[in-house]
Amino acid sequence: MACGKLEIDILNSIWQLASTNGGKDISIQDVVDDLSANGVERAYTTIKTVMDRLTTKSILVRYKVGKKFFYSAAMDKEEMARENVVELAEQFFESDYAKLIRFVENEFDLVK
Repeated sequence: MACGKLEIDILNSIWQLASTNGGKDISIQDVVDDLSANGVERAYTTIKTVMDRLTTKSILVRYKVGKKFFYSAAMDKEEMARENVVELAEQFFESDYAKLIRFVENEFDLVK
């Protein structure tokens, strides 16, 4: 389940907002404001388009309250990370996690 940089920024924003607002409904404007506060300046329409794409991918859930749409993540950050590690291992390391770990250790000089 590969995601681009802006998609990940949006997901991180949604996870952060969800953890700090006690489960309050998260709107597109909430995400735009949060991203802006963190130095990611994008137009409202761009964020909306990307959030709609994440909904199509079943990464976000969109629901309506009154006339307004709100969003939540379909999975938490750890679940998303787990799925991406599994996908990485399958695509590049024949699902061999030991090979993946050795690669990361060697590539990033983590072996001491």
